[in-house]
Amino acid sequence: MLSRRLFLQSAAAAPVLVGAGFARAAAPQALKPLTADAKPISAQERRGRIEKAQSLMTQRKVGALLVESGSSLEYFTGIRWRRSERTTLAIIPAAGDVLVVTPAFEEPSVRETLQVGGDVRPWDEHENPFEKIVQGLKDRGIIGGVLAAESTIRFFIVAGIRQASSAYEIIPADPIVRACRLIKSPAELALLQLANDVTIEALRQVRAQVSLGMSGTDIGALMDKATVGLGGTPEFSLVLLNEASAYPHGSVKPQTIREGSVILMDCGCAVQGYESDISRTWVFGPANARQRKVWNTVKRGQEIALQTAKLNVPVGSIDDAVRKYYESEGWGPGYRLPGLSHRTGHGIGLDGHEPPYLVHGDTTPLEAGMCFSDEPGIYIPGEFGIRLEDCWYMTAAGPKLFTALAKSLEEPI
Repeated sequence: MLSRRLFLQSAAAAPVLVGAGFARAAAPQALKPLTADAKPISAQERRGRIEKAQSLMTQRKVGALLVESGSSLEYFTGIRWRRSERTTLAIIPAAGDVLVVTPAFEEPSVRETLQVGGDVRPWDEHENPFEKIVQGLKDRGIIGGVLAAESTIRFFIVAGIRQASSAYEIIPADPIVRACRLIKSPAELALLQLANDVTIEALRQVRAQVSLGMSGTDIGALMDKATVGLGGTPEFSLVLLNEASAYPHGSVKPQTIREGSVILMDCGCAVQGYESDISRTWVFGPANARQRKVWNTVKRGQEIALQTAKLNVPVGSIDDAVRKYYESEGWGPGYRLPGLSHRTGHGIGLDGHEPPYLVHGDTTPLEAGMCFSDEPGIYIPGEFGIRLEDCWYMTAAGPKLFTALAKSLEEPI
């Protein structure tokens, strides 16, 4: 997936392992949830995450980490909360318990998912939440100094804290948060596996139902229904048909299935907050030689990405290796069209897109436990595009896939 929640019209190598739960192609059947035994992240694991963050803060002489509603708040505290104009924010001090500042009428709901103890401090509608945050810092013994703000925190919150007190310097928290979130635990990997199991099975079920005249909207609705039936929470079901498949996020021009249509589906779901991201492309009816050639080239691109993935190599070199092969086949050069106009992949976990990224110039060393998508598509404006995408994680023995790569144009799932 190239961007979350976008709904337009929608050779011999080192061994690559395939995760548990992958089933071979089968006819559509009654849907049975695959996630009944999903184990949520424990409070103990979340407390361990906080302890690691606190250790990193101490090393960097940071007084507290500020995290507003979003995936990092869930990661550290368990709180699942949407963003709005009303501030909900956690103060994670370098030493001591977490303190959450939230609207008073939301306090009971916020407490429901807070797993790590600490305190919830409410603010009423007529009160200034930033003054509450500053007072909370003081109550934790942080009367000045350096605060680290999680990278997605909105500017009005940072500005509000600065206005409430000039005693604090606020810096980016990326070195702290990334150090915690980059490497997935066994519990996280298990949830990612389940999310991928749901999506690949839903794709299998939906492909069997595609017929002449259907629109991308029709197919996307089938995908969402199958995802729910299999126990996942739909995150996105992007369906690109015909010429629209040449544009990674589609076209506003209506498209329907006809003989020879290229069908590109890019879909994902969440299980306990952890996301999948899988793309499959096939042709309705007989494929022509050009479609087949491009499909096979993209499949080879996926394989090259996995062959290049070795411990300690810069993750950007994976993108470079794929792009070098594509250029040898006449695509590009670089990010130019026709060819591969986007990065080869992205990190994935609680967010559909997370660092690091499989893109030229990303020097992050590849480590065991990092998770990525592998999606080196090829796009030909005015004609069609092909994208194949599977997610994988790094191990000491090499990359391990959550789902098997597509076998062929005729057997894409």
